[in-house]
Amino acid sequence: MATPRSVRDLGRDFDRYYNPFETPSHSTTDLTALLPRRNSMDSSGHTDGASRPMSRRNSNPFVDESHPSNHLATAVDPRSAFVNESGTEKPFFPYLDDRLGAPGTEAQGYTFPLYWHEKEWDDDMHLPMVDDDEKFKPTLRDRFSRENLRDALGLAFMIIGLLSVFIMLPVLSWSGINIIGYNDTPLDQMWGYGDNAVTWATVNASRKYPLLKNMRTGLIDPDTPKTERTRIGVNGDTLNLVFSDEFNEINRTFYAGDDPYWYAPDFWYGATRDLEWYDPDAVTTWDGALHLQLDAFGNHGLQFRSGMLNSWNQLCFKGGMMEVSVSLPGPAGIHALWPGVWSLGNLGRPGYLATTEGTWPYTYNECDAGITPNQSDSSGMSKLPGQKLANCVCPGEDHPTPGKGRGAPEIDVIEVSADYGGLGLGVATQSYQIAPFDTWWYPNADFMEIPDYTLSFLNTWTGGPFQQAVSTTTMLNNEWYDGKAYQRYAFEYVPGNTSESFIAWTVAGQEMMKFDARAIGPNGNVGQRIISEEPMSMILNLGLSENWVSINWSAVSWPAIMRIDYVRIYQKEGEESVTCDPPGFETTEYIKNHPEAYNNPNYTTWADTGYAWPRNSLMHGC
Repeated sequence: MATPRSVRDLGRDFDRYYNPFETPSHSTTDLTALLPRRNSMDSSGHTDGASRPMSRRNSNPFVDESHPSNHLATAVDPRSAFVNESGTEKPFFPYLDDRLGAPGTEAQGYTFPLYWHEKEWDDDMHLPMVDDDEKFKPTLRDRFSRENLRDALGLAFMIIGLLSVFIMLPVLSWSGINIIGYNDTPLDQMWGYGDNAVTWATVNASRKYPLLKNMRTGLIDPDTPKTERTRIGVNGDTLNLVFSDEFNEINRTFYAGDDPYWYAPDFWYGATRDLEWYDPDAVTTWDGALHLQLDAFGNHGLQFRSGMLNSWNQLCFKGGMMEVSVSLPGPAGIHALWPGVWSLGNLGRPGYLATTEGTWPYTYNECDAGITPNQSDSSGMSKLPGQKLANCVCPGEDHPTPGKGRGAPEIDVIEVSADYGGLGLGVATQSYQIAPFDTWWYPNADFMEIPDYTLSFLNTWTGGPFQQAVSTTTMLNNEWYDGKAYQRYAFEYVPGNTSESFIAWTVAGQEMMKFDARAIGPNGNVGQRIISEEPMSMILNLGLSENWVSINWSAVSWPAIMRIDYVRIYQKEGEESVTCDPPGFETTEYIKNHPEAYNNPNYTTWADTGYAWPRNSLMHGC
């Protein structure tokens, strides 16, 4: 038999990693009695077993004449340091030699034991013993330690909380059971009852609650200063305040039914192919002003969201002055945004194209070519469908006031863009939009006046196939933007078709342009157009459309905010008319009788709504 070279060569009982579960016959063997003992501190110098120096052993099991062992040598390259039984001698071997009789660990510089009975300080943590199950069995005190109790209570509270939130509360809410009893405690038993309250928090000591004194009960905002309740018109007439909104209350909302005067629509303004969706969330009040905010994020499939506010069918006026104080959205002097403050006849609802077909921007009381499609002109000057509510509709036809031509003309306080001369200034356009048209949209300039051409001049754009615009353009100060400063913009008008009827626009109280009804008198195949006699609703909006200007995208900053400090209406004493049903020009009943058209913005033509186009004596006979 060959000389054994390792413990494993000697048999199972000499395995250095004894496994008591491998063979039952040896599971109780006391290996410590079988293996040699070593005591490095023995004063006699006697050692037993493999730890005894080779020179002092009686025999060396590694001495094998037929297979001599190699001596260890130092390796030049550590990667080549291995036991090579046929190679050259090496002075050092960096790996542990566990052969029987090999040099001891200490003699060769190793710091860990060779045999299992040579115990290290951390052996109990990684060497299982046969009595570990009994020795380390947890006691009752261990199971109820402070840490275990804390963990168990935390888990219990978490489970109870989850069950309460997701099971108990929904069940109680569905069943209507009141387990708290909010209303069961009498007032005099509540905390703080009887304490002297601060003045502003006291409603009424007798606990009778009449109307609050500060609640708005009229058309004039209590916050409007007394000094601002009159204006002097362009002709020197005194105009009295009949409506105002100062927007001083913060965080107002304008969803349908939220406000008695205003409404923020939730729709796409398709009439001008806008790039934004109008959302009521984009309209609020803050820091004493109305905010219309245009943001560059998706909404209803569009890339932008903005706000519009209008008073359609809630608050209308006829005659007088509409004045607003605005800080325009910047940056100033670039072609991009489309801020607007304007008014529209109440028979046309802004953004509801079925209602404006045949009404916008008609202001006409004749029965001639002006009421026909395209004005009976083949040149392409007009592409309007004709006046739907002409003064000569047949008896019994659908008409709000038979015998009187009706429509929805438009008067713009301002629409703002920028100059084209490279000055980098803002430009305000102030217009009266009408139909039918003068020949190629040119009014009679003999009845128009512009007091200061250094400030304002006649707009060179006078109209297109869908409207004629009597308009002026005014250069603006670039400080009137982004909340840095506000400016007053207004128009004043007297309805009618005489020389006393006029429209005038002002900026900062200074007249920019004025014309009277003779400027839009009979011309070509159409008769006199009228300075609007319709009840006018008010619209405030911040739009974005390539139909307005070619947008300089690189110069736009987001969000853009249009700020309105106030909106005020002034009228002459004795001529007050703040209603959507002025005598002879009623609108609300007609609107009520056509809900499909006036409540669904998806209808784009009158025919879509199912209502018939009224016949007239000129085109259809009666």
